[in-house]
Amino acid sequence: MIDYGPDLFKGTAGYYSRYRPLYPSSLVRFLVNKFSLNGEGRLLDLGCGTGQLALRFNDWFEEIIGVDTEPEMIDEAIRLSNVNRVQNVRWLHGKAEEKSSDWGSFRLILIAKAFHWMDRESVLEILYKSSDDKSGVAIIDNYNEKQEPLLWQLKVNEIVKRWLGNERRAGNTTYTPPMERFEDTVAKSSFINVERQVLPSYSYTWTVDSIIGNLYSTSRASKRLFGENLERFENELRSALFDIDSTGVFTEELSVSVITAFKVK
Repeated sequence: MIDYGPDLFKGTAGYYSRYRPLYPSSLVRFLVNKFSLNGEGRLLDLGCGTGQLALRFNDWFEEIIGVDTEPEMIDEAIRLSNVNRVQNVRWLHGKAEEKSSDWGSFRLILIAKAFHWMDRESVLEILYKSSDDKSGVAIIDNYNEKQEPLLWQLKVNEIVKRWLGNERRAGNTTYTPPMERFEDTVAKSSFINVERQVLPSYSYTWTVDSIIGNLYSTSRASKRLFGENLERFENELRSALFDIDSTGVFTEELSVSVITAFKVK
């Protein structure tokens, strides 16, 4: 397990809650049907970020627990739950390895765009022990291996690499992607009936501001990594994007991948 240090997402929470694309309603409907949710039991969102996905389930559970290793993310999640007047949610700062002894058991466990940062095998066993009978886990991502990057996305990546280097920055080191597919990792765990579903794609509209804001929400291109070069980087990126399309508006087809698995006693 790589230790990326405590600053992996430092300074990103505000951009995360404002600029990260929200998951579509089709994901909520899929999980409600797949796990026969009926308003009972408890939900755990592990690696919850600023909590937007967890908050979408407030009518489907008696209690929601969100856990994240970045204190700024938890602070933003608390703010958003207060703004939305969601009262059946608690936010915890820490890791599964630290919190599982007293967080109880759950009807459903979500991990959305966070599994790659975790000690996956150990976390799955912790989650299995934390699951109610016949409950399960859902690992969610936007990654679509068949989708080619668009021209504007290639340009963004090119400019980021020019300023930050070819290796993807991550906390106090560089990012190492998992060698094994997530569904294969889950299949080796105690969970059963592992399936991977790709939901229908949907169109998402970006502006120059939201592209830059989304970049600042990531571990690879958070503001602090640019140091005194931030303004020059942003000016170059804005200019390049407007050169590609003078309207500064770009569309992308997003798809959601969901790996589900169940616990049966």
